[in-house]
Amino acid sequence: MAAASMSVAAVSAQDVPVEGAVLGDDAVAIEVDHDDTSARFLPTHHRVNRNVDINKFVYRGEVMLGLTASYGRVDSENSDIMLLLNGIDVGLRSTTIRPFFAYAYKDNRAVGLRMGYELIKGNLSNIDASLGLIAEGMEDLSIGDIGLHNESYSWSLFHRNYLGLDRRGIVGVILETELLVKNGTTQFMSGGEDVSASLSRNFSAQLNVNPGLGIYVFPQVCVTATVGIGGLRYNNIRQYDDAGAVIGRRDHSSCAFKLNITNIQIGVVAHLWNNKKK
Repeated sequence: MAAASMSVAAVSAQDVPVEGAVLGDDAVAIEVDHDDTSARFLPTHHRVNRNVDINKFVYRGEVMLGLTASYGRVDSENSDIMLLLNGIDVGLRSTTIRPFFAYAYKDNRAVGLRMGYELIKGNLSNIDASLGLIAEGMEDLSIGDIGLHNESYSWSLFHRNYLGLDRRGIVGVILETELLVKNGTTQFMSGGEDVSASLSRNFSAQLNVNPGLGIYVFPQVCVTATVGIGGLRYNNIRQYDDAGAVIGRRDHSSCAFKLNITNIQIGVVAHLWNNKKK
């Protein structure tokens, strides 16, 4: 009895027994629960699966061809041209066409390449131009009733996350992140008896966030609508004279996140592989 009591006391004195140790015949084994996490404040080693992707909108391996387009009024906060102008009466309209290709590398995940063409034209009046001219002694210009013609081409890489809202995968939410580079030219033309013109070249690099909604109108055809909510932007504008020499330059960068209703893109997407029937 004395030996048994000493063995029990020796074992109970240790909080956690050493793994692999051999206990005597009369020793009392203590069971240790290694999976007990109740004492932890945050169970970080356990992953919580909330089944966000349980409703599939796009399936792995699908190839998508699409086209987005927009038409609307030019806003001073989303156009490279308006960085040059203050206090104007705008009569400009913008038309944008952007075909794209995308591949679903995972369910509800896709990457793609997009090209774009944008045309802005119309009339301006009551303009105060602030060109940031390089030449000394030149002041800001004030002119009125001129025409404007802008053409630009863009290339972008984008990533899309999809979230199906129903089990059939007909309606889904789109969250798009886009890295875009754009080049273009802008020409100002003044009317009257003496017609004159000026030319500027524009460069823009942007990181955009474009959420939206998609609906399958046919099993392999989806209609989408996305809207820009801002991001990061850098613009470089250079103005040239008739001889091709640079007479003005401006660099501008911005970071803004807000709803931009003038940047609404309506698109149609064809899914070439119909994995939903498998």
